Amino acid sequence: MDFSLSEEHIELQKWAHEFAEKEIRPVAADYDASEEYPWPVLAKAAQAGLYSLDLYLQAQADPTGLTLPIVMEEVFWGCAGIGLCIFGTGLPLSALAAAGTQEQLMRWGPAMFGTPEQPKVAAFCVTEPQAGSDVRALRTRAVRDGDHWVLNGTKVFITNGGVADTYVVVATVDPELGHRGQASFIVTRDDGGITPGKKEHKLGIRASDTSEVILNDCRIPLDRVLGGMERLEDKLERARRGESTGRSSAALRTFEITRPSVAIQAVGIARAALEFATDYAKERKAFGVPIAQHQSIANHLADMATEIEASRLLVYRAAWLAASGQPFPKAEGSMSKLKASETAVAVTEKAVQILGGYGYIRDFPVEKWYRDAKIYTIFEGTSEIQRKVIAQALTA
Repeated sequence: MDFSLSEEHIELQKWAHEFAEKEIRPVAADYDASEEYPWPVLAKAAQAGLYSLDLYLQAQADPTGLTLPIVMEEVFWGCAGIGLCIFGTGLPLSALAAAGTQEQLMRWGPAMFGTPEQPKVAAFCVTEPQAGSDVRALRTRAVRDGDHWVLNGTKVFITNGGVADTYVVVATVDPELGHRGQASFIVTRDDGGITPGKKEHKLGIRASDTSEVILNDCRIPLDRVLGGMERLEDKLERARRGESTGRSSAALRTFEITRPSVAIQAVGIARAALEFATDYAKERKAFGVPIAQHQSIANHLADMATEIEASRLLVYRAAWLAASGQPFPKAEGSMSKLKASETAVAVTEKAVQILGGYGYIRDFPVEKWYRDAKIYTIFEGTSEIQRKVIAQALTA
């Protein structure tokens, strides 16, 4: 067991931190206020290699699994909203890599990112108005019509939903089979029949686009089903015979894979709040001494630091398990996401408390981090869902 980072990891950490410090932090408040999509920052990230398929390929080749967690923590230390713009495409890419054929990955992986000169983004469309965490209740349908699929339905709360060029859409092919009758499809904006709906105005992560995606007789070729027609037909036939097709849906498997990455984003937010609160506590005086010397404040800082370290270690363990091809026998991915998300909320709340009135106004960034942190106990599986997954793993 070795807790030291390699020289390559340290260089990655420095590279990502410098980008966050120079290109993200200075504009974070402006994009939070305007709620505009940060295309200029995304373009700079693409030109630097931070927004690219190559980074994910590099991460895939890292036997420790730490490449993405290290880079993500630094970027989300800069800004969670902008960070989601840079790494939001990783979710549909994970779905493509998990369920698609090699040919589909080679074709659609690069298309999701565009080029450094003209970056593009992708979206993973799962959640529906009546089916949030319950992905087995999806109503979006995919019906075969000759050599095409016809998709109809509405997706909500979709990251990059209003600005994406490529979508991975989870839809039901055979409603009688429940989640076993679902499949994932590649859809592009050029296909027609797919349009962005309402853009959501959110408490936090405001630079990130969160929108409805509406499918209205969206026609796509048969080969756009991830994994190909032969694999889909075999899966459906086995399900109809009552044979096992896997313990969870493709959407749930994608979320399982990406939970450590989501968790480390929350760690980045929490670390930013801790660092700012610590610096403030060392400078701000009350009753003649820096407030960091007051035991109540010192206790807050100690608890914040300890929870962040614990959260990061849970993420690193889950990332290593995934990179090693090992399962999550105790739902270690969900553990990391649960711990880190609730830590981020608690740490940012304490940061606001330490700054007092200054923590509650926009002149200081802790109120933004507080708003940003809350989403991590909600999206990609609420804290309640994570606890359910962990309990099921323990009692299976």
